[in-house]
Amino acid sequence: MPDLLQSLKRSDLSYLQIVAGLWGIELEALDARQALNVLVPALLDPALVREMVESLTAEVRLALDDLIQNRGRLSWPMFTRRYGLVREMGSGRRDRDRPYLKPVSPAEVLWYRALVARAFFDTTDGPQEFAYIPDDLLGLVPPGGAAVPTSLGRAATPAERANLVPITDRVLDHACTLLSALRLGLAPDEIAALGNSWKAFPSFSLLTPNSLQALLTAASLLDEEGIPRPEPTRLFLEASRSEAIAQLFMTWLESSTFDELRLVPTLRVEGVLDHDPVRPRKMILEFLSTISGGVAGSERPFWSLPAFVEAVRYSHPDFLRPTGDYDSWFIHHLGRGEFIRGFEHWDEVEGALIQYFLTGPLHWLGVLELAVPQLQAYVSAFRFSAWAANLLSGKTPAGLALENEGALARSDARLLVPRLVPRTVRYQLARFCAWEGEEDGVYRYRITPASLERARMQGLTVTHLLSLLRRYAQPLSPSLVKTLEHWERKGTEARFQRLVVLRLASPDMLNTLRTSRVARFLGDPLGPTAVIVQAGAVEKVLAYLSEIGYLGEVDTEEKVSRI
Repeated sequence: MPDLLQSLKRSDLSYLQIVAGLWGIELEALDARQALNVLVPALLDPALVREMVESLTAEVRLALDDLIQNRGRLSWPMFTRRYGLVREMGSGRRDRDRPYLKPVSPAEVLWYRALVARAFFDTTDGPQEFAYIPDDLLGLVPPGGAAVPTSLGRAATPAERANLVPITDRVLDHACTLLSALRLGLAPDEIAALGNSWKAFPSFSLLTPNSLQALLTAASLLDEEGIPRPEPTRLFLEASRSEAIAQLFMTWLESSTFDELRLVPTLRVEGVLDHDPVRPRKMILEFLSTISGGVAGSERPFWSLPAFVEAVRYSHPDFLRPTGDYDSWFIHHLGRGEFIRGFEHWDEVEGALIQYFLTGPLHWLGVLELAVPQLQAYVSAFRFSAWAANLLSGKTPAGLALENEGALARSDARLLVPRLVPRTVRYQLARFCAWEGEEDGVYRYRITPASLERARMQGLTVTHLLSLLRRYAQPLSPSLVKTLEHWERKGTEARFQRLVVLRLASPDMLNTLRTSRVARFLGDPLGPTAVIVQAGAVEKVLAYLSEIGYLGEVDTEEKVSRI
């Protein structure tokens, strides 16, 4: 950082005279350059510095100590949010209003005593404006009050940690379900409905098919059209559960395409942002690493989520927007139906994003356990899980279940596939079946002519399906084997159809219709007084019957016309 002389070089003579007066230094100079030659050595007198610092009020000293504890500098927006504004004014107005006699903030007190300066410095995110203590002055300021606590936030209260929400590896099962659904080409509304059965995740953890699809895309498991890539998908599904969850975690950690800000359910981000998703993600992990007895400790204490968010707001509010620009992003708050700009909406954007990080990806992927109060309305606490140390160091977690269960293939062509059947097997079975949902960790499928035909069009055969069933669904029903082999030879030999049936009072009426101009709308007879009618021709047949003296009605529930 610049020294005191460099910091004051651009100051006008009037400002330098104000500084000298507040320090009790006699200054008789004709210009700023001459004033600096006298003022700077005097301001760097250790005894005078100590005297000046000791004269500060507790509130002003707190601002000075905060700068010292941050190596002498804070971003200017953060400094002024914490310690108030320094009013902008030219030398004429300053001489007239004399703001240094009635400062409006601790920041202004320090400014007019030259204990804090303002300048742009280069950072990894480009030039940013900072409040700072000049280097040579920083070393002379005597130690002040208590240090800022290293841990962000505080331990959770018993009420905040009342009910544990443990980690699970169910994200792997849901990933298999989603990959299967995308491979089958399910419609978007069917894909969205998959999340309705993801009961392992409470509503606040926010795992949805949309967020999981974004993660699988970041892991290069999906192509540009959202279809699973065969080889990466095979390797992912064949990996052990420990390896697979570690793969997803590292994908999330390093991905610049998975953007949590666009997945927060209360927000909609519009347009292109000058925003790197990796930076805030790693900063949140850095903030979490400050928790005493956290990931490396044996206790793994529960930590208050609201207190953690508030501590980040105070200490590192610009973690998402390092330039401190809270006005240029177009963020729509869905609950209120309006765009929100300005630092006053920090809780609704940055605060919501932190909660999404902790209750979303860090929970789905096994790093954080959560806790809720008795009413279970919201997440109130979190702690590092038993898997966290390994995941955060790039290793696989221990203790995940083996995928060694078998499936059940019923004689009615329904398959019941528990979640610990190998995921690669469930993925392959799903390609031959229609999806019927999931309940209590058991996935339900049905083999239908349409699903077999779809599989055949993708180059799959019934022989392949039977091979899977014989290996993973023993004992296999002989009748199901016979049915599948028969379909392979003959195709579909039974079909249900919805028909419109016209029932008449007598055979003579049917004969009359058979010889009339509406005969072309009639199909096969279903007896002496009933006949199939083309669905789009019901009104034409009714009109003709009215012409020849018969009134009819349409039973819309049963799709039957009566005379």
